[in-house]
Amino acid sequence: MDLDPYGWPRAGALDVRQLPTRVVGNGVAPLADSLERIHEHQRRLYAGRRHGVLLVVQGLDAAGKDSLIRTLARAMDPAAFRAHSFARPLGEEVDHDFLWRVWRHLPARGQVVAFNRSHYEAVLAERLWPTAEPPPDWRGRYRAINEFEGHLHREGMRLVKVWLNTSRDEQRRRLLKRLEKPRKRWKFDPSDIESWRARDRYLALVNETLTATHTDHSPWHLIANDDKHAARARVAALMADLLATLAPEYPRENIGCIEHYKALLRGGGHDGRD
Repeated sequence: MDLDPYGWPRAGALDVRQLPTRVVGNGVAPLADSLERIHEHQRRLYAGRRHGVLLVVQGLDAAGKDSLIRTLARAMDPAAFRAHSFARPLGEEVDHDFLWRVWRHLPARGQVVAFNRSHYEAVLAERLWPTAEPPPDWRGRYRAINEFEGHLHREGMRLVKVWLNTSRDEQRRRLLKRLEKPRKRWKFDPSDIESWRARDRYLALVNETLTATHTDHSPWHLIANDDKHAARARVAALMADLLATLAPEYPRENIGCIEHYKALLRGGGHDGRD
């Protein structure tokens, strides 16, 4: 299948069920190299405070969203990195508009924030398992999301949106692993099986959602995900490239001011005033 740089088919409508779930030899930089670049350029982003970066990670249950974010977090300065997970809205969240719970967790300028699931739950999970009646205007929500992300882009925030495309067999294997390994059982929830049984309906909504919200300023990157290491390398390379573009250097310093304070410190810290 001929794919564009975002992993989309160059011809025909999107069908994630037909997209590759495993890619071999795709020329992506080694994971360690991308993490090293992230480490350096995220610090430059934090120092410059001109842009914020929001990483949106969507995928089926057991797609490895947590472990992907954990891998990237190892390269980040924790002073300027946060992660937040979204589940189905409850209580106060239901009483507000669907974007209300997202605004509070957005990155400030200089920060990177990773969303494990996101505002897209409002047009995916909430569509299969409604939280309110009557049903919302789903097309209206797509428009609201595009306007929301367009506003963030104009304000200096950059979004990296990834869909982790996992095959049916691989998802089943990972769900079984959660049940069979004691150290992973805490992650299992009966809703995982509910989602597994609704896989085909969910993926039909994914097709519609990705197509409706794939924009020039906030495109979706479709990541083959059966090989976790290769998927992490691909996302890390995306993040490293973006950070290097946004913050290629540290902020320019005033050389005269620097020299003045260096001289002051070398002289013992006294400038002649008591």
